[in-house]
Amino acid sequence: MSVVFDSSKIISLDDESFRSELLGIASKMGDVIPLGRGDPDFHTPKHIVEAAKKALDENKHHYTPPSGLPELRNAISKNFKEKYNLDYNIDEIVVTAGVQESIALAMLSLLERDDEVLITSPRFTTYDLTVRMCNAIPVPIPTYEKNNFALMPDIIEQKITNKTKLIVLVSPNNPTGAVTPPENIKKIADIAIKHNLIVIADEIYADLIYENHEHLSIGTLENMKERTLTLNGFSKTYAMTGWRIGYIAGPEDIAVKMSEIRHSLSINSCTFSQYGALAALEGPQEEIIKMKEEYNLRRKFCMRALDEIGFTYGDPGGAFYIYTNVSKSGLTASNFCKKLLENTGVLLFPGTLFGDEQDKYIRLSYLQPIEKIQESMKRIKGFINEHK
Repeated sequence: MSVVFDSSKIISLDDESFRSELLGIASKMGDVIPLGRGDPDFHTPKHIVEAAKKALDENKHHYTPPSGLPELRNAISKNFKEKYNLDYNIDEIVVTAGVQESIALAMLSLLERDDEVLITSPRFTTYDLTVRMCNAIPVPIPTYEKNNFALMPDIIEQKITNKTKLIVLVSPNNPTGAVTPPENIKKIADIAIKHNLIVIADEIYADLIYENHEHLSIGTLENMKERTLTLNGFSKTYAMTGWRIGYIAGPEDIAVKMSEIRHSLSINSCTFSQYGALAALEGPQEEIIKMKEEYNLRRKFCMRALDEIGFTYGDPGGAFYIYTNVSKSGLTASNFCKKLLENTGVLLFPGTLFGDEQDKYIRLSYLQPIEKIQESMKRIKGFINEHK
């Protein structure tokens, strides 16, 4: 006799089912060009890998403090100051298993039942899940192509209720690549202070900002450090997605609480990965600069190609995504992605996987060599011409 368990009502996998359908189709095809995932196609720089190997050779594979290696937290503190003008001491920093765990720790540390969390939308929907895990309520803050998908302060203020506790600010944003301008960030800070809200500033893409755009860390503004948790990590900048190393910084009392919670989740981040992260911050940065330059070349090529096709998009000022309106194809974004994959082998993800209910947009990740991106655009143009 089989036993049937009722699954948790908190967790919905509707979006994942369509992602899995697309991946299933792709797995049965040859010559697929994947432009969907957010995993850099570059390898982790060699000096980082060597540092992790050296740590293993020296038997540095035991537990570390839950908050992370002191020397890594010290390097993160220096990095915060040098790059973003943020002042955090090592007791205000917790090293995590990627920014995914940082998000969970922040929500578990701060939320109570029925609290409301304002989240940039379209968005990385891990936020929705972790908010619901705390029996709290995610409240999307819509962003629009006409504003280059930047967060608009007036829209935030319209969504605030007496239950609102947190604002999630992701800039540059996934999936849109949007960089919220400094003047908007300053107004968002004023709103947070006015309504006594906490800000979670997800800055995982802060090193990937392109010309004519500027990143402002909200925690640097007056009276904001004490009400801000700043998240960052190594996955995107250093092509270290599989290493699972991120970090979160905030007031010391919250950092202590997060350390205790993560002891129950994972005890500590992978020890030799932490030594690799230390080498990433303290070692040469030339390869990182080259990666960013290559991303920018791909970005500009994709923008030109999309312009030729007639697809519109918000200005992708950061990260490695272009959020593209495919309405001109005559298909919903979901159908566009499925038919494009079946007919051409180009794999893209619709905005519905990122909380976007319009089903007009796709996320294009330019994380393939330029030759493959050129071929993918050729295939997309051919597909559009055949389906006019």
